[in-house]
Amino acid sequence: MENLVIETATVGLATFFATIGPLDVAAVFAALTAGETAKYRRRMATRGTFIATGILILFALIGESLLTALGISLAALRTGGGILLLLIGIDMVFARASGSTSTTDEEEQEALGKRDISVFPIATPLIAGPGAMGAVILLMANTEGELALQAAVIASLLAIIALTFGMLLLASKIQRLFGVTGMHVVTRIFGVLLSALAVQFIFDGIAQSGLIGA
Repeated sequence: MENLVIETATVGLATFFATIGPLDVAAVFAALTAGETAKYRRRMATRGTFIATGILILFALIGESLLTALGISLAALRTGGGILLLLIGIDMVFARASGSTSTTDEEEQEALGKRDISVFPIATPLIAGPGAMGAVILLMANTEGELALQAAVIASLLAIIALTFGMLLLASKIQRLFGVTGMHVVTRIFGVLLSALAVQFIFDGIAQSGLIGA
């Protein structure tokens, strides 16, 4: 069980790092808060992170029950979630903006005109976006009710959110340190890992569905 917990936590860390994208969130946050005071940036980062945490924890706790109520099987969730994560991973490998992990141009323009950016776009869709929501439901469903594994998933989620919060507080410094090329390199590496995990989810979903060999 201990090895399974470690494996679940490791997969969770890689998946959440890729789907939340702390470096990308920090880059957008730095652009949206350019010229603002340190107090304002800290307040927006804190509030946005807390709201996003609440959203993702809610999806972790009730997401599987919601899908069950809608008649969606675990096999379908694994396959569909794997496809979504694969698309995100492909976008990351080619350093393309994805609507599942970032804002669209229209959303960013709207955010520039807002004084309070904590709910939109920081909390959602930047931190708690469709990719992260789908990932947390999928990973929690894969635990099959094992409390230790569920705790590992939530712990890995909170760890990446804490990392994201730290990067928000240091957003402008991180952007200067890594530069555009450095941030793209990290994104591409995690894109490859996410794509591999996504394909495995798809394989597991198809195998569980009974379509092969039926």
